[in-house]
Amino acid sequence: MLTYALRRILGMLPTLLLISVVCFVVIRLQPGSFIDQYLEDPRVTRETVESITRQLGLDQPAYVQYLTWIKGIVTEGDFGFSFVNGRPVSSLIWERLGWTVFLALLTLLVSWAIAIPLGIYTALNRYGPGATVLNFFGYVSLATPDFLVALLLIALVLNFGGTNVGGLFSPQFIDAPWSLAKFLDLLNHLWIPMIAIGLEGVAGLMRQMRASMLDVINQDYVRTARAKGLAGGRVLWRHAVRNAVNPLISLAGLSLPSLISGTIIASIVLNLPTIGPFLYDSLLNKDQYVAMTLLLFSALLLLVGNLLADLALAWADPRIRFE
Repeated sequence: MLTYALRRILGMLPTLLLISVVCFVVIRLQPGSFIDQYLEDPRVTRETVESITRQLGLDQPAYVQYLTWIKGIVTEGDFGFSFVNGRPVSSLIWERLGWTVFLALLTLLVSWAIAIPLGIYTALNRYGPGATVLNFFGYVSLATPDFLVALLLIALVLNFGGTNVGGLFSPQFIDAPWSLAKFLDLLNHLWIPMIAIGLEGVAGLMRQMRASMLDVINQDYVRTARAKGLAGGRVLWRHAVRNAVNPLISLAGLSLPSLISGTIIASIVLNLPTIGPFLYDSLLNKDQYVAMTLLLFSALLLLVGNLLADLALAWADPRIRFE
C-alpha cells in the first residue's frame, strides 16, 4: 500500500506539470489582457501603459512568462502577482483556501452521513410510502440548482425576521478573535451554505447508494449468508452495505473539486469567502496569475481526492490489492 501511494504521488508531479501548461495556454487564449483597461482610459498615456506592461512582465514572450511562473512556484513557493489586488497570489489564496476546504469537507461528510442511510432505507423499502416520498424529494433536489436553493433559503430567513443571511459570520465577528460567541455565530450561519451546496449531493449519493444496494442484496453471497442463518443485521452491514458503498468511495474523489469549482454561483449568492468567487473575479478581470493558480489548485485537489478515494477503497474492500 505504501509503495502504491508513493508511486501515485510521484506520478502526480508530471501530471501537474502538464496541467500547468494547459492552464497557462487556456488563460493566454482568453481575448484581451489586464492592460486593456489602461488603453481605454484617455487619462493614461501610452508611455505609462508601456511602463506598467514592463513592470508586470507582460512584455515578455509567453514561454518566458510560463517558465518564470513555474520557477517561482518550485523554488520559492511564489505563485505570481495579482494585478488587481497588488499582492502576491499566495497570500490571497491562503486566506480563502482554508474556508474552501473546510466547507467542502464538511459538506461531503454531512452528505454521506445523510445519503447512505437514506439510500439503504429506500432500497430495502423500495415499494413503501416513505421510500416513494424520499425518491420524489431526491428527484426535485437533483433538478434544483444550488444557487436557487440558496436564494430560497435567504428569502425564507428574511421572511421570518432574520437579517444576517450572507457570509459565515455576522459583521461584528468577521475580524474578531475566536471565542465561544464567534463559534456559535458560525454555526448559526453555516446551515444555509450546507443545505444549498450539499442538497444536490445528498440526492445523488442517495440514488447511487439505492442502486448499489438493490444490486448487492440479490447477489449469491448475500443469499448464502442468509441461508447459513446469519443475523439479518450482520448480513446487511457486514456483507451488503460494505460492498454497495464501494462505488460511492470512487465518486468521493471527484466530489471534492466539484464542491469548490461547481458551486461558484451559490458562493457568490451567499457571499462565502471561498476561492470559487475569487476565480470568477480573476477571470473577469484577466488577473492571469490568480486564475492559473486557482485552476492548478483545483486540479491538485482532484488528484489528491482520487488518491484518497483509491486508498479508502483498498481499505474498505480486502479484495483490492495494489502490490
